Amino acid sequence: MDDERLSEQDAQGLRYARELEGHISWLDSFTAAALGVLAVASGIYTYLGVSSLLDDNGALSFFAAISYSIAVSTGIFVFWSYMIRLLPAVRTAGARMGLFVSMLLGSAAIIAMSSWLNAAALAGAAAVEQHLARTVQDYQTSLERANEIAVSAQGLGRDVDRVRQSFEDLSEQEATGGLSGLAGRGAVFRVLRQKSDELAGLEAQISSQQPLVDAAFAEGNAVLSRMRSLTVEPGPIETRSVQFSEEAVRLAGVITQLRQLSVAPLVSRAAQDLSASVVLPELDGRTAENRAGQQSTITSVLDVLGQRADTLRVAAEGVIAMQPAADTIYTPISTADAVIRYAGNFVPSWAGAIAIDLLPAVLVFILAITQAAIRGGKAPVGGGETLTLAELRAAMRAMRDMEATMGRDDPVPERDTSPGIKPVELSPKPERQA
Repeated sequence: MDDERLSEQDAQGLRYARELEGHISWLDSFTAAALGVLAVASGIYTYLGVSSLLDDNGALSFFAAISYSIAVSTGIFVFWSYMIRLLPAVRTAGARMGLFVSMLLGSAAIIAMSSWLNAAALAGAAAVEQHLARTVQDYQTSLERANEIAVSAQGLGRDVDRVRQSFEDLSEQEATGGLSGLAGRGAVFRVLRQKSDELAGLEAQISSQQPLVDAAFAEGNAVLSRMRSLTVEPGPIETRSVQFSEEAVRLAGVITQLRQLSVAPLVSRAAQDLSASVVLPELDGRTAENRAGQQSTITSVLDVLGQRADTLRVAAEGVIAMQPAADTIYTPISTADAVIRYAGNFVPSWAGAIAIDLLPAVLVFILAITQAAIRGGKAPVGGGETLTLAELRAAMRAMRDMEATMGRDDPVPERDTSPGIKPVELSPKPERQA
């Protein structure tokens, strides 16, 4: 019973192996054509990727791109033809490991010479647009930062106005004799008016900068708007990149202008000069006591002047110490470089570019698994038992052909084996004696 059951299992395994062989035979009829289609498709996208890297559009560049794409297509077709035939056929572990390592190296070479160019062809324009959009964001950040610093510097005008107003109030008090006790426009009054006039001139300079700051910021926003439209509008990306570069240069000039419009350095220098450069008038008191009072008042005014100057200087240095706008420079980039730089944003394109080159690897593994299953189904059965009827007929036909050929070369007389008739043996004739 065990032998019969084992024979039945062997027969099932044999039928299973023959069924798989039939499927493989049918699949082999178009596998080469499928590999050819994949190789040609990869070559076409490789040509598009190479063309985007070549600056010259002449005949030589065209033939160079065509030659490279044909070489890539040929290499892909030959490589996967080798793998799909040899890897499933080997049986030893060492041979399988060696071919598997070879397939890994070949796949890496295909990615290096073809897949990234395919990705450049699939998503190159979108990657360059991504680069333009990132550059617009950087320029916008720099513009807003430069405007923020300029506006903060303009805010120093309120501090200057407050200090100026305080000196004018003191001068009015001195005019009525509230400070030195001497009414009129004497030495103390002239010192206070001198500094209030200086601060008034500084305030006027700060106020005159405000329209320039507003105009520069408005111009920068207008340039940014044109740059944004260039990132999304239809048309060749090369042409748009050239226009984008021109707008970027213009915007860089606007940002530089905003930096120069900051009045913080001016206020800092004015604050230093406020207390350092004081022209003291001649004391005009009639008596020594009056002149001593004027001198004491002027000393107090100078102390106050130094404190207010320090306040202005600290405020101006706070603006100067603000983090400046980053220097943004637009660098043109090719489609291939853009795809590599922004690879994380174009994962589907990269996946498609690699899949079109490495899809045959899946076929290799499928065929290797199927061949292992076929060998497992035939293993318990002897070689003679695995012959099909067609193979047996072919073998018998070959044997008859061989017998016929041997019969013509060495003819053997046929014996009559009819019943009742005995074969007659002929004795050799005696040799004649001389």
